[in-house]
Amino acid sequence: MSKNTSNKFFRKISIILMSVLIVLGVAYVAITVYISKAFYQETNQQLYSGLASYASMAVEDMTQNGADTTEIFKFLRIINEANPHVEVYFLNETGEILLTDTNKEVVARERVDLSPVHAFIDAEKSDKPYLLGNDPKDYKCELPFTASKIKKNALAGSYIYILMSSQQQSSVSSNALLALVPRIGGIAFAFALLGALGVGLLANWVVTRNLSNIIDTAEKFKKGDYSARIKDEDKGDFVLLGDTFNEMATQIEGNIKSIQSIEQLRRDLIANVSHDLRTPLSIMQGYVETLLMKNDTLAPEKRMHYLNIVLNSAKNLSNLVSQLFEYSKLEARQIEPQKEPVCLADLAQDVAAKYQILAEDKEISMFANIDKDLPLVNADIALIERVMQNLMDNALKFTPEKGTIKICVLQKQKTIEVSISDNGNGISEKELPHIFERYHQAKKSAEKSNGAGLGLAIAKKIMEIHDADLTVKSEQGRGTEFRFSLPI
Repeated sequence: MSKNTSNKFFRKISIILMSVLIVLGVAYVAITVYISKAFYQETNQQLYSGLASYASMAVEDMTQNGADTTEIFKFLRIINEANPHVEVYFLNETGEILLTDTNKEVVARERVDLSPVHAFIDAEKSDKPYLLGNDPKDYKCELPFTASKIKKNALAGSYIYILMSSQQQSSVSSNALLALVPRIGGIAFAFALLGALGVGLLANWVVTRNLSNIIDTAEKFKKGDYSARIKDEDKGDFVLLGDTFNEMATQIEGNIKSIQSIEQLRRDLIANVSHDLRTPLSIMQGYVETLLMKNDTLAPEKRMHYLNIVLNSAKNLSNLVSQLFEYSKLEARQIEPQKEPVCLADLAQDVAAKYQILAEDKEISMFANIDKDLPLVNADIALIERVMQNLMDNALKFTPEKGTIKICVLQKQKTIEVSISDNGNGISEKELPHIFERYHQAKKSAEKSNGAGLGLAIAKKIMEIHDADLTVKSEQGRGTEFRFSLPI
């Protein structure tokens, strides 16, 4: 595939370059013809610039004894015969054509614009400019010329106006140029083709050398090698493309790992749900069967005891199912926090008040250290309350009788920090890194906590969707402290 792509890319480059070079060749031919024609005309004007001066001096000599137009006309014809490619005109002081060696029937103009004539005459002899003047035979045409002013005798103020290109010469020049264009065009076209081929081959070697490496890496990634990346030495002139591919590959690899993690979560969820639901269901089934089998022989106290066990198992089952669904939604990012201004001080006071009675039942002392006049934070009040409740539940479960639980809400620079600590047995260093993993607690001490082991995992996920972190610090025998912060 990489080879075919390179060949296709090569063909495109070659065609584009060939087209560009052909256009440039045509433009080159046109410019060359135009410049050649202008150069030829300018050269003629320079070569014959003194012809008009010679003619004017000759006319001055002829008119010493008076103006004889017949003699002047003969003289103009002599100039034309000696130089058949020029046309000679005799103009008065206003530019009107008085005499010409040309057939008057083909003369279209009666007057010639003298502006370029004056500019030509006034210029230095050694630096005559390249100028174009009116062609009396064609209103639209302008040709190179030479001119001189008659300063003596009866014709003083008149002009000798000589065009450097006659119709015959123009026809010959046009035919020569028409013959020259195909030759120049053919050469330019041949060079364009050769140039396109050469440049195309060079471009193919320079460009596709790195492009082939990039395509090979993309092929590896396509076939499942998600670690494939374009190396710096393979990027060449495609640095942006290589960096973009690497970033895309990293993102895709992360998405694949996330999908795999979710798939593993699904499997773990099914396995743990089947395990965790089996226990309360088995208890409920066992005691219900006992009640049905021994209904007539059971004492009322015993029957009530069995029913309370079934009820508690049903409550545990309902709580477990609720936690499983809640954690699944948090893991899949299906819960979006509805943030609003929240006073963490008031929220902590409410949570502490709700758990005061439960703490007293276990003879646990509860203390609150809450700063006054704390600024508000932007958070989902229901979710943050759930975090505090889960942390309080955890503290009550693992704090022994006569123990203490402390809840603190303090301002730390630009954040409000909440911490809940106890003086229970603490967590071992081996268990501490896994404390927020789902079901970790249930596997460790399910018989003591009667929970699903999802409380801390849920609290951790809630803080993550608030772009905050839940941390733990614990020592065995000295208790545990959970802490999180929210920006003011």
